[in-house]
Amino acid sequence: MTAYARIDLGELDRLVNGAHYSPHSILGAHPESGTVTVRTIQHGADEVSIVIDGTRHRMSHVHRGVWAVGIPGTTVPDYLIETTRGGGVHLTDDPYCFLPTLGDIDLHLLGEGRHEQLWDALGAHVRTLDTAHGPVSGVAFSVWAPTAQGVRVIGDFNFWDGGGSPMRSLGSTGVWELFIPGVAAGARYKFEILGADGAWHYKADPMAQATEIPPANASVVTESHYSWNDEAWLARRAATDQHKQPLSIYEVHLGSWRPHLTYSELADQLTEYVSEARFTHVEFLPVAAHPYAPSWGYHVTSYFAPTPRFGSPDELRFLIDSLHQAGIGVIMDWVPAHFATDPWALVRFDGSALYEHPDPRRGEHPDWGSFIFDYGRTEVRNFLVANAVYWLEEFHIDGLRVDGVASMLYLDYSRKDGEWYPNEFGGRENLDAVSFLQEMNATVYKRVPGIMTIAEESTAWPGVTTPTEFGGLGFGYKWNMGWMHDSLQYIEREPIHRQYHHGEMTFSMVYAYSEHFILPISHDEVVHGKGSLVGKMPGDRWQELANLRAYLGFMYGHPGKKLLFMGSEFAQSQEWASERGLDWWLLQFPEHQGMLRMVSDLNRVYRDNPALWQIDSDPRGFEWIDSDDAAGNVFSWLRRDESGAPIAVVVNLSPVVHHEHRLALPNSGTWTELITTDALEYGGSGVGVGTVTAIDEPWHGRPASAVVSLPPLAATYLKYSGS
Repeated sequence: MTAYARIDLGELDRLVNGAHYSPHSILGAHPESGTVTVRTIQHGADEVSIVIDGTRHRMSHVHRGVWAVGIPGTTVPDYLIETTRGGGVHLTDDPYCFLPTLGDIDLHLLGEGRHEQLWDALGAHVRTLDTAHGPVSGVAFSVWAPTAQGVRVIGDFNFWDGGGSPMRSLGSTGVWELFIPGVAAGARYKFEILGADGAWHYKADPMAQATEIPPANASVVTESHYSWNDEAWLARRAATDQHKQPLSIYEVHLGSWRPHLTYSELADQLTEYVSEARFTHVEFLPVAAHPYAPSWGYHVTSYFAPTPRFGSPDELRFLIDSLHQAGIGVIMDWVPAHFATDPWALVRFDGSALYEHPDPRRGEHPDWGSFIFDYGRTEVRNFLVANAVYWLEEFHIDGLRVDGVASMLYLDYSRKDGEWYPNEFGGRENLDAVSFLQEMNATVYKRVPGIMTIAEESTAWPGVTTPTEFGGLGFGYKWNMGWMHDSLQYIEREPIHRQYHHGEMTFSMVYAYSEHFILPISHDEVVHGKGSLVGKMPGDRWQELANLRAYLGFMYGHPGKKLLFMGSEFAQSQEWASERGLDWWLLQFPEHQGMLRMVSDLNRVYRDNPALWQIDSDPRGFEWIDSDDAAGNVFSWLRRDESGAPIAVVVNLSPVVHHEHRLALPNSGTWTELITTDALEYGGSGVGVGTVTAIDEPWHGRPASAVVSLPPLAATYLKYSGS
């Protein structure tokens, strides 16, 4: 047997101890002086050989599980490694004879923090590599861990023993890489990281595209085989100005809409339900993998993996595709404001504050018990920007609703004096977060035509929906939290008191055109002791339901796109609880059937009439008819489309019929009732305005008017149909 080349035992100790940055320089095949030395790590092996053309060449144990053999020649032969343990024989390709699976362009973009398809570079990817000896299949693992002393792959393919699978460092990028032949989709894995702190850290892959079902927390190798069928949807989306389209969003928590459904079952049931209710979009509470179900998905551990609670990533694709084919868009809650504290995930990933800001005054969230990303670090920004792109491109998501934007923008958010420090200019604005949000928005709008981003931003920060080229944050929409708080505060009052708070319903028009707004009645308003939406309404049971119908009529007639949390569309009576399903049994009762029918009809009327959405963000689209009838609890206004064609909206929020109410109108002639929330089929009293003939009698500064009876606790829409 030819002697193998010797190597310093200190080098081997570093390798075995997991602290070697270049295991490939020791392991694998190395020609030198007419001999090819092959080394491998095989802890606990009884016997190890390399097999060349069917011939075994027994290896010698060198040091602490390192085996070696010398083969005469100057060319690396095609060989396999045969390992015998306890009578079992395992034959495999050598992981240490392959070149890096990341190229120079990948590494350059990683170093610059501009790899917009980061998920294609890092993580775990099934690969078939062409070699001089034929194709070899396996999985390429790579991970960013810049301060690590060493990184190893552990998984069910190596009995969770990383001693034989050390990764190599790819230089200044901080990326570690290893291709392991024979591993396939479905394999579970983690990274075993020797941190700069000298401790071992056992971590799930930050770039994993699939995970185990909680409470198990390993990452899972996956590859998509899904064939999309939504080309027509994507083409229409790309050619559409979203601001000039109807947007009526049904917000859904997948785990409690109808419990125990899979993504595939939701593809049938949710699609059918949303189609019948005529919403234009659904919005999923976060679907990225999270270990703690009661967090509703807002404490994320795996940003690139859909939660496996409801099925595989391809089954989620099927759900989204099914919605698209039914003409329904899909928005997803996205959570870049903070991340979960689970020790096996992102926290102190390589033994240092890597993803989180190192200073707890900026890196720890005082309200949510979570960590805050270091938005000033290029690699972290790259991680988040690429994640936004990933969901939009790989899952055909139509929009991202960005959670907790206000908490990102202000350094003193929920902090007392002494718990924060100002930016370089002495202000409280988080300039790194501002820059990140601008980069994210600019990137996704550039790459994915027709999508939208939506900010949950509860302050008066200027320019949230102003394009980045004009200094804004660049979002497509902002949740109108002011409208939501004011209008709910008003509607919760007994009608006799509403006259003293009339301005709470009209004030939103003072700032209605400062941003592109969505009017949100979200999950946050029906949980944590706030009660259900119908439960907020005053009066007896009939008045509660009538108030809710009128309130939703007010909302749909008001400028701004719409969002309604699941259950509110049929007057869910109990407060939402994620641990149980909605009270679908209520739909056996006529009043709840009527509420659902009304919401469906509101969506139909809204979608069919451009005056209600076409120029939402343009003052030409709205005119008050009468904003001052506080004593009558009446609000009336006009909505117009781009051509100027009007719809009159009249809302009576008192519990009495207003007979002989003179309504000012811009045109004499026939005005036809599009909808009244007081209709008998909705559970109302059936007063109804019906068809109205306006005459040339000026009123409230308008040239025409009509005398009508306004139904109690009801909204009515009238459309001009000609003289």
